[in-house]
Amino acid sequence: MEEIKKKQRLSGFNSIFAVASVDMAKLYYAEFKRQMDAAPSKRLRVAIIYSYGANEAETDGILDEENPEDTSALDKSSRDFLELAIVDYNGMFHTKYDTSSDKFQNYYKDVSLRMKNREIDLLIVVNMFLTGFDATTLNTLWVDKNLKMHGLIQAFSRTNRILNSIKTFGNIVCFRNLQKRVDDAIALFGDKQAGGIVLLRSFQDYFSGYTDDDNTEHPGYKSLIQKLTEKFPLSEPQIIGEQNEKDFISLFGAILRLRNLLTSFDEFQGCDVLSERDLQDYLGRYQDLKDEWAERRKKGASSDIDDDIVFEMELIRQVEINIDYILLLVKKYHDSHSEDKEILITIRKAVDASPELRSKKALIENFISGINEVEDVFLEWRDFVMRQKERELAAIITEERLKPEETRQYIETALQIILISLCDRTLGDLLIIVDRGAIHRLILPLS
Repeated sequence: MEEIKKKQRLSGFNSIFAVASVDMAKLYYAEFKRQMDAAPSKRLRVAIIYSYGANEAETDGILDEENPEDTSALDKSSRDFLELAIVDYNGMFHTKYDTSSDKFQNYYKDVSLRMKNREIDLLIVVNMFLTGFDATTLNTLWVDKNLKMHGLIQAFSRTNRILNSIKTFGNIVCFRNLQKRVDDAIALFGDKQAGGIVLLRSFQDYFSGYTDDDNTEHPGYKSLIQKLTEKFPLSEPQIIGEQNEKDFISLFGAILRLRNLLTSFDEFQGCDVLSERDLQDYLGRYQDLKDEWAERRKKGASSDIDDDIVFEMELIRQVEINIDYILLLVKKYHDSHSEDKEILITIRKAVDASPELRSKKALIENFISGINEVEDVFLEWRDFVMRQKERELAAIITEERLKPEETRQYIETALQIILISLCDRTLGDLLIIVDRGAIHRLILPLS
């Protein structure tokens, strides 16, 4: 197992579940297995790790030093259970670890690297991995154990490594009342007034706005949406003037950042004051401006074109619409015998709102206009993309005077590499990357 150093597009995050004792860890792991066996569609990649005897009893909240090298102090039932859990792990990742001294050390290292590479969704621990372990993709710590003082600070800090504009904080979900211990730990190891820096505010503060201790007012999500709809109503097809464009980019970027934060609160479900369709319209307008400003930068059309303009593309990708969703809408449209034109509007808005699909708008529109009576829209889409790929490739072979057999072999190899690098995407997402520009760039070295 090697740590992935290259830049890659990650899908989602992972988490650690810290429990009070080995007996609790065993019960939780067994329950996860039972529920996943009952509902395979909800299956997660769950692993478990614990080591020496000190882990077997619940402590008072101070974390002991972990020992990744020794399982000999575990009682027989705990070691036997861990052995079986590692068998599950071996089956999941095609490894050959066990609880013997040398192989358990390698199991510990392998778990660490797979957590960093986001190959494990949930890791159940007692004390291990709560100190000294850092992974940027780890965004949630589930806590069912007593923690206090430096042990609490160290455990909570596992989630605070910033990854990108989507992960700007970590989530701590406590199943025990640790509020006083959190306050005491912050007061001891930092400024007593530092709670606002260390901990997020309440849902209502971010949703409705708040005033901090310095009497600085922070507008809430609701007021920002109101300002957006009043100043930039969707009834007006364009935003006129460079300053107005800057104001819209800044305002909508702030809304995306706040919305990203609010989605971590359960209370936000069903409370969004911006409808899904309106959100897609504003996302489309936001990305239209991104494309327009990119062109202006190329042409040097304005002297202050780069002043404080930041497009939150990572946050847009978080609400990404994939091709499977579009094909479901196409199927719905097809089932209406091509009479429900409202579905076509929904498809257009969804494609315009997607960074990945908007460049394939013509391909999708041609597909919709060309399908008639088909039994499987998804299968028809795959065949359509393959036919389109073949036409484009044949045209390029002719225009560039390439050797057909060698070119096709080169393309297949190149696309295999692309598919491997994008393995987290759905089949539909992968197929749609095939366009003339990509193929042309890939085979030019042959000419």
